[in-house]
Amino acid sequence: MKLLIVEDEPNVVSVLKRGLSNEGFELSVAPDGFIALEMVSAHSFSLIILDIMLPGINGLDLCKQIKKNHPQIPIIMLTALSSTENIVTGLDNGADDYLVKPFKIAELSARIRMLLRRHAGLQQADEIITIGDLQINISGKTVTRADHEITLTATEYRLLQFFARNKNKTLSRIDILENVWDIDFNMGTNVVDVYVNYLRKKIDKGFSTTLLHTVVGLGYLLKEKSL
Repeated sequence: MKLLIVEDEPNVVSVLKRGLSNEGFELSVAPDGFIALEMVSAHSFSLIILDIMLPGINGLDLCKQIKKNHPQIPIIMLTALSSTENIVTGLDNGADDYLVKPFKIAELSARIRMLLRRHAGLQQADEIITIGDLQINISGKTVTRADHEITLTATEYRLLQFFARNKNKTLSRIDILENVWDIDFNMGTNVVDVYVNYLRKKIDKGFSTTLLHTVVGLGYLLKEKSL
């Protein structure tokens, strides 16, 4: 698997190259956002590791640009900022995962492999999941309700897909964190609740039937009938 590291700190690059090379990954490095864009256009990468603080183009804007032109490439964002607001901002700009510095190479490697497995599974999928008048086209990554197209961010889409594949099943916040983000957030974070609210506004607001339900004390579930 060929990975692109977008990082301007030589010490961090050295650690990543040494650790990930030992894990069997083929690595390329871009020291700034402009070079990264050129490399992504010229080469095929399986995954991108992207620092937020970069010269030229900051990581958030770079992530957004890459995802616009290459939505199929998973991106792991690296940052020193660990608040829920910063996590949400990174994910809203298209990041598939979010790792706070300092971190262990073993953890990064595990997240890389998880994202690559999930990405391969999505590429092979060719199905439509239906819950009431809500339809999720897995291969096309499109969502409609009552024939109205619903625009979701990459994270909102992954969350909805996880709910849909487990429709009528109550999912805890830990279930969602582990399967949608593939990471162990601080369990005190409210990032799941934030994204459930985002999703609820898009798939339920303005419709007579509620699909995304809160199960008090347990979590959330997606089902056609009201609780």
